[in-house]
Amino acid sequence: MPVVREAAVVGLALAVTGGVAYVVWTYVSSGEKAKQEPEKIEKETMKETAQKAPEPAQQTPTIVTETKATGKQVLVLGLEGAGKTSLLHCFATGSLEQDVAPTQGFNAVSINREDLQIEFLEIGGTENLQPYWKRYMCKAMVLVFVVDSSNAAQFPLAKKQLHELLETDLYLPLVVLANKQDNQGACSITTLHEALSLEEVGDQRKLFLIGTHVRKGDTGVNSAVQDARDLIIQMVRDGR
Repeated sequence: MPVVREAAVVGLALAVTGGVAYVVWTYVSSGEKAKQEPEKIEKETMKETAQKAPEPAQQTPTIVTETKATGKQVLVLGLEGAGKTSLLHCFATGSLEQDVAPTQGFNAVSINREDLQIEFLEIGGTENLQPYWKRYMCKAMVLVFVVDSSNAAQFPLAKKQLHELLETDLYLPLVVLANKQDNQGACSITTLHEALSLEEVGDQRKLFLIGTHVRKGDTGVNSAVQDARDLIIQMVRDGR
């Protein structure tokens, strides 16, 4: 499959190769090719908070103590059940040999590559955690928004949440992962692009829409997840 990070693309392009589809609006790569060296991967789970949703009776969400990122931060968001935690597990370990529990608070995965440390920070997608999303937008170099492409009923809410986030930063690079492409009834990349109205998010940001899937029992990372991870890492490199 063509290596995305070496491509200099301006305008709209649609590529479908090896089961991965991605849409590129405006992205000019620095041309720097990341070295394919073994990675030192550290996985840590931040203290989970907000284990239970607040009662409807005027109860505010639990206060979360913010931690200072030691490296470059990639913010990973999406509605509950989109598959964020499973994707991060594959980013870190290269496989998904067993089910992982959904994140009920915060989950951080650090990937070290040469002189670059990238922290993938996931915030749970439940309703009581969504108010925290915007608090971390200012710390992010890239926003990764994960959508369950087989659950069309959630597209309107996903669109609403995504557009509200993007209003806080008109230039923050965005990677939308159309996850669960292997599920029956999963929509196409084009359909999800239209459902999320991605043409409205602005011409000034780097924007990618990538089809992904992870399956329990896979002993190696599939090409879709590998490409998504490598693209995100290269975007952080280019943004330093």
